[in-house]
Amino acid sequence: MEKGNAMNAPNDHWMVRHASYDVDPTATAHDLFNDAREWLHYARALTELLADVVHEEDAPENRRLAISLEAIGALTHMGLQCVAHGHARMQWEAASLAT
Repeated sequence: MEKGNAMNAPNDHWMVRHASYDVDPTATAHDLFNDAREWLHYARALTELLADVVHEEDAPENRRLAISLEAIGALTHMGLQCVAHGHARMQWEAASLAT
């Protein structure tokens, strides 16, 4: 990448580091766990793709490699957020049924 192009490139780091999962208030725990499975599946697929790129290229571009790793982290984080919200929803529903 040319030096001039690097300065005009969007700040991908900010976008990846500030990724979050907005929970649908009507989503059930089951829905949230399915969403988590989907986010984690995306992270796994990207990890496999990235591993293939690293194996095929003699010297992968460091910037693209770093952004890809951050994206995997963001996808995993969103999956974990879904699991946490799903677990909280299950506990809330169980507490509501007990009262």
